[in-house]
Amino acid sequence: MEALLPLVIQLIAGAIGGNAASAALKQQAINVVARTIAGAIGGVAGGMLLGMVGGEAAMTGLIADGIGGLIGGGILSTLAGLVMARAHR
Repeated sequence: MEALLPLVIQLIAGAIGGNAASAALKQQAINVVARTIAGAIGGVAGGMLLGMVGGEAAMTGLIADGIGGLIGGGILSTLAGLVMARAHR
């Protein structure tokens, strides 16, 4: 169960980060479900990347997973919104 906790944190933080970034940028190209999925995927990727570059050495593991998830989810959701906005033009 302890092995799944970082993944769950990354998924949730990514979904929150993806929706927050899309709301802040007022992206209308993708719906809430797509933003949440893109954010969750980006959250896992961001958490894994932060772990690979040694981000956990300076921070507690779960905090690093959350921060990596927020950032990764925000980035991937923003990129998905930009791609979809270009496709609708």
